[in-house]
Order: sequence, then structure tokens, then C-alpha cells
Amino acid sequence: MTERYDCHYCKESLFGKKYVLREENPYCVKCYESLYSNTCEECKKPIGCNSRDLSYKDRHWHEDCFHCFQCKRSLVDKPFSTKDEQLLCTECYSNEYSSKCHECKKTIMPGSRKMEHKGNSWHETCFTCKRCQQPIGTKSFIPKDNHNYCVPCYEKQFAMQCVHCKKPITTGGVTYHDQPWHKDCFLCTGCKQQLSGQRFTSRDDFAYCLNCFCNLYAKKCASCTTPISGLGGSKYISFEERQWHNDCFNCKKCSVSLVGRGFLTERDDILCPECGKDM
Repeated sequence: MTERYDCHYCKESLFGKKYVLREENPYCVKCYESLYSNTCEECKKPIGCNSRDLSYKDRHWHEDCFHCFQCKRSLVDKPFSTKDEQLLCTECYSNEYSSKCHECKKTIMPGSRKMEHKGNSWHETCFTCKRCQQPIGTKSFIPKDNHNYCVPCYEKQFAMQCVHCKKPITTGGVTYHDQPWHKDCFLCTGCKQQLSGQRFTSRDDFAYCLNCFCNLYAKKCASCTTPISGLGGSKYISFEERQWHNDCFNCKKCSVSLVGRGFLTERDDILCPECGKDM
């Protein structure tokens, strides 16, 4: 007798019939498809032994069911994307969900390089300087009036020029006599120290720090011989072409302050009335 060769599940004879081996056990086609075939995501029918089973992330489709959700074109052997578990060809996905170029208004295709700034996107070739039309790429740029400029073009077209060095002022700067200066160029005429951030004064349109101005131009106190700046509301006493700091205007003998009081003079000295009695 010939040995029987039956379906492992239904036990019907497989002689003269198609069958499928699974884990070395034979199954008739009907039992195999019922037990093991995947269900198509699109039509919800089993994917039979004679059909091509296409899978993506544990989901399965018949070959004829594997198409774009929007345009229905086949996605077999083609690139595709997914959105909300729906399959989309790259064209439909781009039209529906990809960024639009701020310059040309066309879709920026997935995988292509794009430039972004403050919520807007550009094709790399569309992200150009308004003035020279050259691609900006990853170089520094300055936005102005809804346009972008490379730094050299911005400086040529918009930046103020320092009155001292004639170069553009791109950040900060100082205004003196209605003229722009770099902070590094705005220096004391005397000592060449930076004046930005400190008190200064001028003479004949030249700027000086207080020390240089006092040393060069301020009158000297008749008592201590140091300069009297007269700046910032500081007070001083003047008498017969001589000047004193308020704190220095004291009696030569008893050192009492003579500010607001009568006084006498003896040669280069000043005296209070009491000390002047013996003159």
C-alpha cells in the first residue's frame, strides 16, 4: 500500500493537489490560507498563496491594493510616505504636507535641502541675497524689509560709515555731533583711550576725557594747584583772576571755610576777618 499524504489540519489527502509546507508539515491551500495568510489592509481579504504579499511595518497588502491613497497610482517598487497610516506617493505627500518655498512658492520635495528662518522655508537655490542674487547658504545674513542680504551687500547698501575710519558700522556705534563712530574709533584726542561709556567733553569739536581736558585746558586751583573742571555742576570760587575749589577756599591761617563769607587778602593768601585783624 502507498503511504497516505494528508493535510496536517483537515486530514484530506493531498495526492494530485497543490499544497504548502509550513514547519515541515503539509497543508492544503484552503487550510493554509485560512490559518496563516495575512489580511490585506485595503480590501480586508486574505492574501493567498498565489498573490504577492507586500508588507510595511507589520501591515500587508495585495500587489493590486498597494497604491497611493490620494491618486490611486501603484506604489509597487516606488518610494512612498505615510500620513495618518495612509500610503501616499511622494508627489501627493509633497503637495499636501511639504513646506512651500517662500520665494518661488513651489513645494520643497522631501529629501531636498531647504533653508529655514523665522518660520519660513526656501529651496537652497532660492535663498539668495536681494542685492547680489548669490545663494546665501550657511553664510551670515541680515534680514531687512522682508528681504535677506549677505553681510557685504547689507553693509554697502544700508550700514552707516564711521566718520573716522570710513568703514561700515554693523553693531553698536556712537553718535557725536550727529556723526556716527565705531566705539573703537571714538577716542580721547589726548590719551587715545575709548570714550564710549564714560563722561567726556569737547573743545574746538575735539573730544577729550575729563582727565585730559582738565590737564590741558582747565584753570588751576590757587590753593591745591590741581585743575578745576567746572563739569557736572561742580562749584568753584573766582576772585581777581584766581580760582579755588570750594573745598580749597579756606583761611590760610585757621583753615575755616570762606565760602559765602567775607575775607581779606594778604599777597597770595586769603584770610578770614578774624585772622586778618593782625595785618
